This record gives sequence, C-alpha cells and structure tokens, in this order.
Amino acid sequence: MIVSIPAQPGTEMRAAVDHLLDGIEKIRGGLLMLRDHLAIPEKDAGGLDPKDPRNKYEIGGLEKLTPRGVEICYRLFDKGLSRYAVAQSLNISFGAATHRYAAWKKAGGGERDKQPLD
Repeated sequence: MIVSIPAQPGTEMRAAVDHLLDGIEKIRGGLLMLRDHLAIPEKDAGGLDPKDPRNKYEIGGLEKLTPRGVEICYRLFDKGLSRYAVAQSLNISFGAATHRYAAWKKAGGGERDKQPLD
C-alpha cells in the first residue's frame, strides 16, 4: 500500500520563490561583472589621460592615434580594460580598438617593452 504524505501548504511556492531569487542573484552578479568589464577610466595618477589632445592628430579630416596615443591604448590594455572600454576612453571605433588589441598582443601584451610618454 502506497501512502502519500501531503506537503506542507506553500512548500512548492517557497521553493519556486527561492529558485527565482537565486536566479536574480546570479543575474545581478553577472551585471556587476559586466559593469566592471565595461568601466571607462578617467585620468589616473599614472599620467594616463585618454582624452589628452596629444593622443591624436588629424590627417585628411580623420583623427589617428599618435605614438603617444598608441602607448596610452596599450597601457589601458595592460590594466585589463576591454576593447570596448578602450574605444570609449580614447574616442576611437571598436574596430580600431580591436586592431590595436591585436597589435598589443603581437607586441607581447603586458610583457611588451613600454614606450615613454612624451
């Protein structure tokens, strides 16, 4: 003979709410990680001012990174910033940041020889 024991009233509802709250907490954690990943730095004590006009020059109506701007870009990658954050910081396209990221990796990434900031 099978005897079924009735569940406490609301047990299933409590379990569903707990499951939902766990999911919300995981989403919150993911959003916090994403916020940190996309953080855009301002000028810092190390002299990295991504908005410094010396970081770019204009040629034929287009702005290009100066050697100083390229080094600032690389140093931002050294700090662990994403390509998106670097693009926003230097006001360059995501494609340009991706190009610079590939060049940074090819140059040795964080282990490359750092150039002086003139």
